[in-house]
Amino acid sequence: MKPALFKRPLLAAALAMASTVAFAAPLTYKIDANHTDVVASWSHFGFSNPIAHFGKVDGFITYDPDKVGASKVEVTIPLSGLNSHVGDFDDHLRSDDFFDAEKFPTITFKSTSVKAAGQGKLSVTGDLTIKGITKPVTLDVTINKIGVQPMAKREAAGFAATATIKRSDFGVGKYAPNVSDEVTLSITTEAIVPKPAPAAEAGSTK
Repeated sequence: MKPALFKRPLLAAALAMASTVAFAAPLTYKIDANHTDVVASWSHFGFSNPIAHFGKVDGFITYDPDKVGASKVEVTIPLSGLNSHVGDFDDHLRSDDFFDAEKFPTITFKSTSVKAAGQGKLSVTGDLTIKGITKPVTLDVTINKIGVQPMAKREAAGFAATATIKRSDFGVGKYAPNVSDEVTLSITTEAIVPKPAPAAEAGSTK
């Protein structure tokens, strides 16, 4: 009987360890602005399909592979990072004809629902706020990769996403429908677990 009694605590410990591995805690990643881009494209009178980049993206992504519904996204996009590669057009987009960036300097997105949508796919619905107007938007998301980023040597996550919105819904519908009301958003993002906070100096009373 003694050997069996001795094995039970070991078995319990092994099961607890296996459970920890199988159900890893969700990680929160900080968006890497250097490897994140939000690209908007539209039709210009049917002749061309211009694009504009929205960079300097800031925010966090929490991803839980074992409980996808507990995942969340919160993003801020400063209009100072808008770049169509045409300076005069950028100024026009920031004017009160469109984004009125002086009054509304950022675009924000905050998820309200994250669902699995097939192998390596997610459906992320959230509140998109542009020019002070908030509307629900759903992103079709592909999980590019989850793992250790070799340069940062920290856990990282990469995603691609697409969505279609109507700019008139957000008060930026000037020249529609000749310039298409529908805008396609294409997003690529890389996010990394932040560095641990530095330890308090020895003897510090703060």
